[in-house]
Amino acid sequence: MFDLKVIHSVLGQLEEERGIPREKIIEAIEMALATAYKREYGKRGQIVRATFDVNTGATEFFQVKIAVDDSKVIDIPEEEEMPELPPEDERVRYNPEHHIWLDEARLIKKNVEVGEEMLFPLESKDDFGRIAAQTAKQVIIQKIREAEKVSVLGEYGKREGDIVSGTVQRIERGTIFVDMGRAMGVLPFEEQIRSEHYKQGERIRAYLFRVEESPRGVFLKLSRSHPRFLEKLFEIEAPEIANKTVEIKAIAREAGSRSKIAVTSNDAHIDPIGSLVGQRGVRVSTVTSELGGEKIDIIEWSADQKKFIEDALSPAKIANITLDETAKTATVEVAEDQQSLAIGKGGQNVRLAAKLTGWKIDIRPIGGAENQATEVTE
Repeated sequence: MFDLKVIHSVLGQLEEERGIPREKIIEAIEMALATAYKREYGKRGQIVRATFDVNTGATEFFQVKIAVDDSKVIDIPEEEEMPELPPEDERVRYNPEHHIWLDEARLIKKNVEVGEEMLFPLESKDDFGRIAAQTAKQVIIQKIREAEKVSVLGEYGKREGDIVSGTVQRIERGTIFVDMGRAMGVLPFEEQIRSEHYKQGERIRAYLFRVEESPRGVFLKLSRSHPRFLEKLFEIEAPEIANKTVEIKAIAREAGSRSKIAVTSNDAHIDPIGSLVGQRGVRVSTVTSELGGEKIDIIEWSADQKKFIEDALSPAKIANITLDETAKTATVEVAEDQQSLAIGKGGQNVRLAAKLTGWKIDIRPIGGAENQATEVTE
């Protein structure tokens, strides 16, 4: 019925490589065999249990009956309706397929107690061999899949929040499916950089922001537009970020187009902006190249909100800033020749500055009417 060499080999492999005790797999096989036997030959209400000897391949089946008395069951004919019982009375209808009266049970085993299980051998079926072998195979396959899922969850669960890489497997309705080796990465359209286009077989790097378990396996949710992707790229390029000497305090990003990053240094001797820019701009250039030419403005974070807002609006030069703490609104005055620079193309500069600082920003020319370039942080 069973290829015992194959079973022993698989059990050993699952135990060593996947960490699943062989006892658990044998137990699962026995449960599946019992279910299959009951489905093929069992009676209604019957409890079937199987034992499987992995050394000989012998399988035995038993009917389980529970010893009961009048405190546990009510003995009424099956055709009669079950009487309505008070809530504290938990008795059930006597079923000869899975109950045995205590006095009858004690004729078989003298010291049996109420609630104890009694096992009665069931007839072996000659044609059950094929069913049993298929059942055991299915259980082992299922256990391998479960072990693989647990392993992948353990591996990638630890990498959530990191940059991962894989190969583009296919693209469906704008969603890119990435082969990560042991799991499938999913890069939705809204998490992509609009200007980028990938082909099947290309290598791709992305930020792993969520690990999801589903009936079809483990899916890794990826992003290239997430602000944290930008932060992680700088962490790779700048050791000062990795060792926490320099800290990224805020990021405002319009993926593929432009980003603003506010940084601060925990060491007075380290220039936070220089750490991200690198010698001759090599560090920021590497990140920009990874992001398809995305322009990156790096400014120094400040607890002084006026200075922070002023720096966030760079490269524009600011004449004056008035803050409304209650409404969290900053009214910024600029010279006429700086107004378009402060607002930016399509309002991008002021929009990113608002996201970066957390302030609603109104840009006004000095002595002029209010300009409709206000942006509110998300």
